[in-house]
Amino acid sequence: MATRFLIIGAGFSGAVLAHELSKMGDCIIEVWDERNHIGGNCFTERDEETEIMVHKYGPHIFNTDRKEIWDYVNSFTEFRPYVHRVKAMHNGKVYSLPINLYTLNQLFGQTFTPQTAKEFLERLGDKKIMHPKNFEEQALHFIGEELYRAFFYGYTKKQWGCEPSELPASILKRIPVRFNYDDNYHNNIFTGIPVEGYTVLIQKLLDHPSIHIHLNKKFYSSEDTNEYAHVFYTGPIDAYFNYEFGKLGYRTVRFESSIHEGDFQGVAQMNYCDENIPYTRITEHKHFTPWELHKKSIIFKEFSKETGENDIPYYPKRLKKDKELLAFYRNKANSLKKISFLGRLATYRYMDMHHVIGEAINFSKIFSEAFEVKKTLPIFPNKEIDFI
Repeated sequence: MATRFLIIGAGFSGAVLAHELSKMGDCIIEVWDERNHIGGNCFTERDEETEIMVHKYGPHIFNTDRKEIWDYVNSFTEFRPYVHRVKAMHNGKVYSLPINLYTLNQLFGQTFTPQTAKEFLERLGDKKIMHPKNFEEQALHFIGEELYRAFFYGYTKKQWGCEPSELPASILKRIPVRFNYDDNYHNNIFTGIPVEGYTVLIQKLLDHPSIHIHLNKKFYSSEDTNEYAHVFYTGPIDAYFNYEFGKLGYRTVRFESSIHEGDFQGVAQMNYCDENIPYTRITEHKHFTPWELHKKSIIFKEFSKETGENDIPYYPKRLKKDKELLAFYRNKANSLKKISFLGRLATYRYMDMHHVIGEAINFSKIFSEAFEVKKTLPIFPNKEIDFI
């Protein structure tokens, strides 16, 4: 008799896990998702009017320093190299990001060399702040008042909905300043965009006779799951427990789209750093596929807000009270049987796509080995509950 598994969520965590579990042999894997499509927040589709491949829930640029992860996704669909370049609007002027030699020369009207720029930045940093206690102090310590106000203060306040001084210093582990003219937003070696979009990649991961997908199907923890040998949950961990200890903090995003003739802004992403501009950035999706030619363009303005009851959670806030709640939820989860929690929502962490995929692959191996020899099955893929 086939072993039955249930996976909640058809995003990357659920899809990779389903694909890997299908290698176990005689099993049936059901994948439920409450949305009407697979792919989670990585869902892509072509806009009907412009025929541009649109990242429905915001841009996703695949980047990793792990060749095995790069080879893994390329085994399902073709990824073409892509260099993500971001510009920043501040006081009506456009600057280069991440902060690099050109940005410093632009903002301060100088012609710095790499060495003189390092010396200048060293003098800018507030060295009186010996042990930064929050995001603002961390930024001021490293780059000083002017750079902080230009590129971090307003954007951060809009993104997180609070003063940067209320955010932990650990959010800003380091300031990405480059002392050359490199404006590639990502540092990882392998960076690309799937030619057919992320939805096709997810579909191919799920394309197996043992995997059965059920859309528009919401899961409740009160469901009778006795027919399944194990359940894998990739949704919000607080929702699983019906918010028994309270809701974890998330920021969400509201999008305003519009269609234009030709090229709207000449770059895939323009950040709006000033507090008086209500949106955080504008993304122009035709630039994510530079190998395609389109006469029209579609743009998305992004507005960050608190996550309401019907909103999709995007960014975990992970403030002190959130981490305290998370500890309660994890403790309760650890007392359960026949269920595991996987992915960014179930573990309440910010994770890039390559982190999610790598962790799902590794977790499936650990689970499969334990399941076959009837050892204790893993509940979480991570032991850390602090920031990664």
